[in-house]
Amino acid sequence: MQRWRGLEDIPQDWGRSVVTIGSYDGVHRGHQLIIGRAVERARELGVPSVVVTFDPHPSEVVRPGSHPPLLAPHHRRADLMAALGVDAVLVLPFTAEFSKLSPADFVVKVLVDKLHARTVVEGPNFRFGHKAAGNVEFLIEQGRTYDYDVEVIDLYVSGAAGGGEPFSSTLTRRLVAEGDVAGAAEILGRPHRVEGVVVRGAQRGREMGYPTANVETLPHTAIPADGVYAGWLHALGEAMPAAVSVGTNPQFDGTERTVEAYAIGREGLDLYGLHVAVDFLAFVRGQAKFDSLEQLLDAIGADVRRCEELIAEAETPRL
Repeated sequence: MQRWRGLEDIPQDWGRSVVTIGSYDGVHRGHQLIIGRAVERARELGVPSVVVTFDPHPSEVVRPGSHPPLLAPHHRRADLMAALGVDAVLVLPFTAEFSKLSPADFVVKVLVDKLHARTVVEGPNFRFGHKAAGNVEFLIEQGRTYDYDVEVIDLYVSGAAGGGEPFSSTLTRRLVAEGDVAGAAEILGRPHRVEGVVVRGAQRGREMGYPTANVETLPHTAIPADGVYAGWLHALGEAMPAAVSVGTNPQFDGTERTVEAYAIGREGLDLYGLHVAVDFLAFVRGQAKFDSLEQLLDAIGADVRRCEELIAEAETPRL
């Protein structure tokens, strides 16, 4: 799959293509319907499929300080899109200048002049251009002038997660923030993941017999509520069963919020400086402060056993 950053990265000889545009944070099951249809339509027409997305999130430019917690960084989204069969991902730098581009100019400069769109596939509430003035109806109208058609796909899937609310990135972020990682996984179609570099912490876990990888997460990451979770630590080419702690470590009067993963039963791991990923399978318990170190150790032991049980019943994530 080709990965482009900015319009100038698009090959000069790029021909017709099928395009879909959106933030697609999380590439959840609703997004997968739209992207999947774009891929399918591209194959029907014998042309490439392209996903257009933005960095940073448009809200951060339009309303500074309002950047939402992100369900997946751009490289992760691209990997997920590649798995769906997408041929190219175009990440457009979303600047103050770009935000002022009118819907009509966006159509010409991006869809027509650069991507030579044959078909555009979107959800019913798609908005674009300055002040989000462009909508699906405008896109269809412009298509009559510039020789592309538009397919509108209902992206609204629902299930048990969120009490039956339609699946969305907003709902997924809320469930993650509440610690309902099982609900988030239902929407995403896979466990919620956080990534980052392993840094040195206080090393108390190592002293207690449960060495943890202290993950310095990427900026704006959607991090689950404080507590203990069953999951996997992806490092060194493996998905290792893990007990994951999120919180401020109140037992030792900590103030900094951290994500720490104990690879269950693994001895002698040296992960410092490595970029790793942590998948969250299930919530085990909330953050707590115990009366003694012995009680803390008993609780950790029980946590690890419960995590092992939950992980044994689950399918190990591959992507």
